[in-house]
Amino acid sequence: MRAWTKHYLQQVVAQQMRGFKFIAVSNREPYIHEHINGRIECLKPASGLTTAIDPIMRASGGVWIAHGSGTADRSVVDPKQHVRVPPENPAYTLRRVWLSAEVEREYYYGLANEGIWPLCHVAFRRPRFRQRDWESYRFANELFAEAILEEVNGYPAFVFIQDYHFGLLPRILKRANPQLTVAQFWHIPWPHNEVFRTFPWKRELLEGLLGNDLLGFQLPGHCSNFLGTIDCNLDAQVDRDGAHVRMGKRNTAVRAFPISIDFDEHVRIASGPDGSIAAADWRNTIGQAPEFLGIGIDRVDYIKGIPERLEALNLLFQQHPEYIGRLNFVQVGVPSRIEIQDYRRLNNLLCQRVEEINSRWASGGWKPIIFIHRHLDQKTLIALHLMADFCIVNPLHDGMNLIAKEFVASRVDQDGVLILSAFAGAALELKDALIVNPFATEEIANAVHTAITMPAAERQRRMARMREAVQVNNVYRWAAEFVMALATLRGSARGIRSTRGPLTDVEVA
Repeated sequence: MRAWTKHYLQQVVAQQMRGFKFIAVSNREPYIHEHINGRIECLKPASGLTTAIDPIMRASGGVWIAHGSGTADRSVVDPKQHVRVPPENPAYTLRRVWLSAEVEREYYYGLANEGIWPLCHVAFRRPRFRQRDWESYRFANELFAEAILEEVNGYPAFVFIQDYHFGLLPRILKRANPQLTVAQFWHIPWPHNEVFRTFPWKRELLEGLLGNDLLGFQLPGHCSNFLGTIDCNLDAQVDRDGAHVRMGKRNTAVRAFPISIDFDEHVRIASGPDGSIAAADWRNTIGQAPEFLGIGIDRVDYIKGIPERLEALNLLFQQHPEYIGRLNFVQVGVPSRIEIQDYRRLNNLLCQRVEEINSRWASGGWKPIIFIHRHLDQKTLIALHLMADFCIVNPLHDGMNLIAKEFVASRVDQDGVLILSAFAGAALELKDALIVNPFATEEIANAVHTAITMPAAERQRRMARMREAVQVNNVYRWAAEFVMALATLRGSARGIRSTRGPLTDVEVA
């Protein structure tokens, strides 16, 4: 089967978006301008979202609307808040929306990340719901709506909204311009109604999301949860077999689109010359080459299961003292959302627990856990992927988790073992991983022992099957599925396949 590429995606976009403006909307911007050493530099933040949407934007020449957060962002925009990107070869327009510090604190850190984030990730963390945060969330959605409607300016347009920051935006847009085609991808899980019903403003949020023509989730189970939530909370017609909701005169299709990564880019980097330099740096960091090397790479977030992972390693050394002095584990923990108290506490907890475990098991110059508490670039991480005997990805709950797919894509040597949480969306695709319950530390410890003792032939068979799955279902296929579904719903392309069927290579030949 021919794999999807950026080129094929751009062909689909050019064909299906002809005659329409394409507008993408996200909180995070794809390019950020910063004052660095007296100069303005344009940086590209590490983001799976950018990888997915950027090729669509380049092909459509559209407008990407995002929150301007860089220190030099205001210095480079024109009077319409526009800047052309990417800087080396401008292909589309980035429009920046400005939020006050208060609105950003209450809308983004407050309602979105202290309210909706823990609500949707069933990790037993109580959400915080504050009226002022909800009001700022509504205000931010209205600000983005104003920017979108200015960019549309009465022309036919597709609006592609990203994630949980903009749950009210679809309905606002549709009320202002019913002719718009609006779609949204909700990147995180959608909870069962018994969890969602705790949300104080449930009706307004659900009605906001039903402003979409197409609402996408990572997994069929998330779609089912959403449809069940609508059934229990709104006077709407829910068609579970047809996967759509009708409320009044409006119809919203609900579909699963599992997101992925740029497989070929990971292969290119893993096969390239830069890896040996990064590997040498890692050897200096780790010290004497361990007999066994395990890795974990995460944002520091309570849903990622990092404390549970550390406890499993501690248990492993209790149960298998033969690994003392022979096994090292490198945990990369990228600080995240440190403006939120729970996240600051977690960062401190991890540093403390790593020190305690190392103090308990250290022997001579060896210590079991090496904690890298900062952001690392992709080339450096891919070099670490290639050195590892196993990688632990054990989120307590995750919509997809692209770290698991990145580890698999990097393994051009067809080796290594992935230990993966049953509650990560990626577990439905990467069935040859060692699947564990992230709440059961003994399961994780046993999986590490199994990974270390697994015969080479079995490791290679498992990795080959997982690599094939990631290669076929890559990020460009994900993006093309969404674009095709949008075009079908709008009726702009006759004879296109149903949005519910699989996309085939013939359709882009």
